[in-house]
Amino acid sequence: MRVGFSFTLEASDGAARSGKLVTPHGAIETPTFMPVATYGAVRGVAPNELRNAGAQILLANTYHLHERPGEACVEKLGGLHGFTGWNGPWLTDSGGFQITSLADRLDVDERGVAFRSPLDGRTRLLTPESAMAIQQALGADVAMALDECQPARTADADLRVRAATERSLRWAERCRAAHSCPEQALFGIAQGGSDEALRRASARATAAIGFDGYAHGGLGLGEERAARSDLIAAAQAEFPAAAPRYLMGLGRPVDLLDGVAAGIDLFDCVLPTRHGRHGVLFTSRGLLRFKNARFREDPDPPDPKCDCPLCTGYSRAYLAHLVRSGEALGARLASLHNLRFYLRLLERARVAIAAGSLAALRAEVEASAGEEAP
Repeated sequence: MRVGFSFTLEASDGAARSGKLVTPHGAIETPTFMPVATYGAVRGVAPNELRNAGAQILLANTYHLHERPGEACVEKLGGLHGFTGWNGPWLTDSGGFQITSLADRLDVDERGVAFRSPLDGRTRLLTPESAMAIQQALGADVAMALDECQPARTADADLRVRAATERSLRWAERCRAAHSCPEQALFGIAQGGSDEALRRASARATAAIGFDGYAHGGLGLGEERAARSDLIAAAQAEFPAAAPRYLMGLGRPVDLLDGVAAGIDLFDCVLPTRHGRHGVLFTSRGLLRFKNARFREDPDPPDPKCDCPLCTGYSRAYLAHLVRSGEALGARLASLHNLRFYLRLLERARVAIAAGSLAALRAEVEASAGEEAP
């Protein structure tokens, strides 16, 4: 571990574990969920609201912050902590996911990723070395190695996934060599698509390079849930047990608890805020869609088991009115609720692991995974 970092395991329940990840900007109780602050902000939610909701660490995106306002600006203004007002830990994604999400605007070769900027149309090259330099300038507590993610959805998918996985390992070695910030942890990322043997080999090789933590990349891109669990387990077996493990980009509440049961420590996903902006809430009774007319005169709180500002202060009818009227307050309150739901779910998972009752929590969440019955 780097200067100011440590990771301690505190309890276990099968493969699930709880622990504490200490960083220079605070300790993180794991497992936990990281709200996504792509541009250095969680859309519509202030830093103090995130803290009150139980957030311990935020995730920002290297590519987007490099584009605007630029890492030099962020560094000059005190890094992500000083620039954003969030003084807790930060993790920065390397930009590798943009290889998939911006696939119509880039080229990928051994050097790195060439992005055609949506701002000015110019080509920018993100290499393993520049990804490390940008993340060091941003001042994140945890940086991610640059990787290439190839979803298995093309005629030559097997060849492309294998090539991307092998290239990601070569990039990981370059990231490890280029990373020179002793106060910043560096996580490696295992790829491999839906090929269990390839994913296991990628995890083994990533662990051999030696990182401060390890992540599962390229999942949640079309594979079946049961198959995903097998893929995660295959890679987990190769990661050092004493290092934190991160499942990138997933997902639904049941996905988070699947990951917890497999021994994952960190999660992130845009789903809570994306659903919130569209008036869709995760609740203890299932999904609620507040564009539906049935909530027009409903006086009940959105979720009577939730302690967020929305559920303790407003009715379903009022939220439905805000959502159907397009009021920004509706999106804000719904996003904050969903984040609190996710963060509280992982709080409950930590308690359940300590009590040896994670299976009961999983069964409860599984039973409410669909839509709430009218």
